[in-house]
Amino acid sequence: MKRYFTLLKGILLLGFVIFLYSFSSHRHAKKEIVIGDIKFENGDNLYLTYPMVNKLLIQNHGGLNSQPKENLFLNQLEKNLFSNQMIENAEVFLSVDGKLGAIIKQKTPIARVNQGEYSYYIDDKGKPMPLSSNYSARVPIVEGVDNENITPELYALVKFIDNDEFLKKQIVGVIQKDMGRFELKTRIGNQVVEIGTIDQLAYKTNKLKVFFQKAIKDNTLNKYSKINLVYSNQVVCTKK
Repeated sequence: MKRYFTLLKGILLLGFVIFLYSFSSHRHAKKEIVIGDIKFENGDNLYLTYPMVNKLLIQNHGGLNSQPKENLFLNQLEKNLFSNQMIENAEVFLSVDGKLGAIIKQKTPIARVNQGEYSYYIDDKGKPMPLSSNYSARVPIVEGVDNENITPELYALVKFIDNDEFLKKQIVGVIQKDMGRFELKTRIGNQVVEIGTIDQLAYKTNKLKVFFQKAIKDNTLNKYSKINLVYSNQVVCTKK
């Protein structure tokens, strides 16, 4: 009789544990999701806003705040974020208290293409990136591009400018000519700088830096309208 009582007690205890586990799992699964922290990796100059990210997270899910955890697919939410062409990388996670979070890395523009009435950025990977209504990047304006044809030469040039502190401050425009040739527009002096092809680009731009230093020192920079860097060992200038 005592063994029977002990066995019954064990069965009841096991049943109670299973009940508590089932109740807890059911309650956990039905717990509603709320959007928690959304962090941007690369600074405060946001091409995206927090409401824009929230909208991407809840689209196709009928209102995220009413979705139980068991119906939430984090991979799908990340795909929703990647559908925005301003996002380079995204990680979506769920905290233990049911809050949804995301870490967003935005694309980095290094140039802006003006193609008639159509404009877009070139990002630091050489891909098109749409403009943002929230923030306008101070990057060189590129002319002469057709149908989003970002050539390797153009990408190499604007990437080179972006990585050089002097050029990044002084070059405000890039003109793509035929035969892979380029011209630059300067901020100080408002000159057109002819560089030809991107061959020996570092050598050519070093000549430009030396010329600028001398012309600024001599107070003669504003006398010139065009600077030609194509020829070896010399800088040929055209006066205004």
